This record gives sequence, C-alpha cells and structure tokens, in this order.
Amino acid sequence: MIDSAARRRSLTPDRIVDAAMKIIEDGGPQALTFRRLGAELGADHTAVLRHFGSKDDLLLALAERLLAAALDGFAPSVDWRETLAGLARRVRRACCAHPQVAVLVAGRTTRRETEFLGAEIVLAALHQAGLAGREAASCYRALVDVALAQAAFEANLLVADPKALAGDAAAWGREYLAASPEKYPHLAAVAPHLAEVDREDQFETALALFLDAVELRAARA
Repeated sequence: MIDSAARRRSLTPDRIVDAAMKIIEDGGPQALTFRRLGAELGADHTAVLRHFGSKDDLLLALAERLLAAALDGFAPSVDWRETLAGLARRVRRACCAHPQVAVLVAGRTTRRETEFLGAEIVLAALHQAGLAGREAASCYRALVDVALAQAAFEANLLVADPKALAGDAAAWGREYLAASPEKYPHLAAVAPHLAEVDREDQFETALALFLDAVELRAARA
C-alpha cells in the first residue's frame, strides 16, 4: 500500500489538472473544490495547494489544457485563412470535447506558454494577410473572442437541459414558420430555411464573416 507521504510526492500539476477535469465533467463546475480534488487524488487537499496556490491558478491551468488540446499536432498552412480557420475549428472541438470545463474557463487569459504559442501562430497569419501593429492586435483579440465565444456558447448548449433545447429547436420549424407574412415579411421569406441552420453552419458562417473582414482590412491597409 502506498502511504500518504508517497501519494503527496507523486502529485504533479498534470495529475491534478487531470483530476480536476474529471471532477468538473462528472459533477459540473460547482463540484470542483480542493477537498474534492484531494479525495480524488488520494491525498490531503493541502498537498494540492503546494502546486496550485489558489483555485484561480488551477482554473488558468485548465484553460491552458484546453488550448494545448487544440494546438496538439497543429501545423500552420501556407494560406493564412486556412491557418486561422483550422485553429478556430480546433478550439471549438476542444471546447465541445470538454463542455463543462469550457463553460468555466473559455474566457480566461492564461498568460502561459501554450497561449503565447497560439498567439504567435495567429499573429504570423495576420502578418501574412497584410496586417501589422495595432490593426493586427485588434484582429487577434477579436478572432480569439469570436472563436472562444462561439465555442463556449456551443459548450453551454451541450450541458443544458435537453428537453428545453428540444423545444427551442422545434420553434424554428413551428412558431417561426407560422409568423405572419403581412407583419413579418422578411422573416416569413426565410423562415423555411431557419431550421436548416445547425451549429456547424453557424460556426462556419461566423468564422467566414470574420476572415472576410480581415481580408478587407488588409486590402485597405
């Protein structure tokens, strides 16, 4: 049997983050406490505090883990649009693979190595597109927000009440189709297509709009 001192010595930041992700995915964000972490790891919670001095420090490590999953194996394309689109899609997949964690940390700035690497990739692609300085900084921040906001929104849907979401989905093919053409002529004209738009379509449309805007800004610059 491994004694408590040996368990404490075997604790690593990666093991702690693994356990934290499991707790959140099993019980939701509210389930994550240092005492619960200690129990999951078979160690006193004070041993966890030696690696992460606060819960916020641990949340930043979780956000970094999501980014690491998104960047794992990623290689920039020779085409800047494909680089940015591919990275945004990877962020979405990472968030949707761990929706409970994404809901909790998607908006955080980790200021750690993986985030710096992601920033370098995005800014290099924007430079390739023709943007630099303040313009590149603004577009970088905007792209991060667009990708993470879309991914976090979808993560929220993945952890929401399925019955409520079923009612929302049905509304596109029911209440919207029944909207009065006299009162809402433009809505009535596109209502038959609204139910056809899925989350994939929403994400890709938002991404394409953003990349088109980058291209227009670069042309002006």
